[in-house]
Amino acid sequence: MYSPTPADWHEANRAHWDERVPLHTTGGFYDLDAFRAGQDPLRDFEKAEVGDVSGRSLLHLQCHIGLDTLSWARHGADRVVGLDFSAPAVDVARGLARDLGLGQDRAAFVAADVYDAATAVPDPSYDIVYTGVGALCWLPDIGRWAETAASLVAPGGFLYLSEFHPLTDVLDDETGSRITYDYFARDAWIEESPGSYAAEGAEFVHNRRVEWQHPVGEVVSALAAAGLRIEFLHEHDVSLFRRFECFERRDGYFRYPADRPRIPLMYSLRARKD
Repeated sequence: MYSPTPADWHEANRAHWDERVPLHTTGGFYDLDAFRAGQDPLRDFEKAEVGDVSGRSLLHLQCHIGLDTLSWARHGADRVVGLDFSAPAVDVARGLARDLGLGQDRAAFVAADVYDAATAVPDPSYDIVYTGVGALCWLPDIGRWAETAASLVAPGGFLYLSEFHPLTDVLDDETGSRITYDYFARDAWIEESPGSYAAEGAEFVHNRRVEWQHPVGEVVSALAAAGLRIEFLHEHDVSLFRRFECFERRDGYFRYPADRPRIPLMYSLRARKD
């Protein structure tokens, strides 16, 4: 349901995420035991597009429980910092870092709002500022996000974004084939459905959440206006979860059936600070 942004959007979203942390740490979606044993949750295209991180510093904005953040440390990043507004999620991330034997000098996590990142993180800038999937929809102001993220990129470094494609938000939830919603909607989308992408049947108290749709052009333009140079924008025909009921799981991703025309389900971009 589209609506003007409610005054309590931030509190509602934080309560929503805080409550889901225990399920995310015990369920099979994230599978923390497999992660501790060496499973790599990063997507193949992300590793290829980010490239070698050896000896580099990396800041992960909106890191949730830190699996992607810590994976970049495993891939050789000299220092990783994760930031998330959910204190319970940050506690889990810190515990995982200890489990992996990574001290504060290699992996640090901060509980703070992403818009406050410039004053909340321990270092003034990072070689790589990374934002993983499912992050931007929780932010009402993409221009402010872009300015904040760009301010944290060291000269010669870059921002890397991997995100769900907003085109999927205009399609019906059942077949993923009918245009149902407005691609250019600017109002907040208020959702109160139960469950979680990590466990659809789970019951929670805090189901209300507030999200925003950000067209790809808006994101690219905001980063350019913040002083970053776009190096590439790639679109991908895969998703990380069953976005539509018709999706099939193939090669580790969810996709449309092989006989269906494809559309972009995710996108990624890299923007450099010269």
